[in-house]
Amino acid sequence: MNDTEMALIYDKYSCAVYRAAFAYCRNTADAEDIVQETFIKRFRTETEFSDDASEKAWLMKVAVNKCKDLLRSARYRYFYTSVPLEEAELVYETPEESAVFHAVMELPPKYRLVIHLYYYEGYSVQETAKITGRSETAVQTQLYRARKLLRKALGEEMRL
Repeated sequence: MNDTEMALIYDKYSCAVYRAAFAYCRNTADAEDIVQETFIKRFRTETEFSDDASEKAWLMKVAVNKCKDLLRSARYRYFYTSVPLEEAELVYETPEESAVFHAVMELPPKYRLVIHLYYYEGYSVQETAKITGRSETAVQTQLYRARKLLRKALGEEMRL
């Protein structure tokens, strides 16, 4: 793979991988590290993908696994200090989007991830299950519970 191909792949998927990593670990520095590690693994792998969707799913699965590794690490368990959400440099179209985003960021990691993959990245329940390594039933249950927590946090007037 040459430099031009690598740059094209990075430009095409880096934002999606970053958003998934940030949704999982809620820390810009860690999300950026995960993006770098994910693409390093991609560029060292000689795997050929049948289409763009399978390549994106592979990158998301690698990023999710790297997030899980990070959250299991001793550094993260004992010395974790998160970056405030205001420093995330995310742009919102409406105040409701900001409220929803902050409510999603307050969810436990397993719920944050499935919400992000399902709603923000547009993956189906089946694809989300494959990326996260969970069963479809577990993903459906986590989506249900996450929606319930979001309704509670945002109030009934917000439609999910």
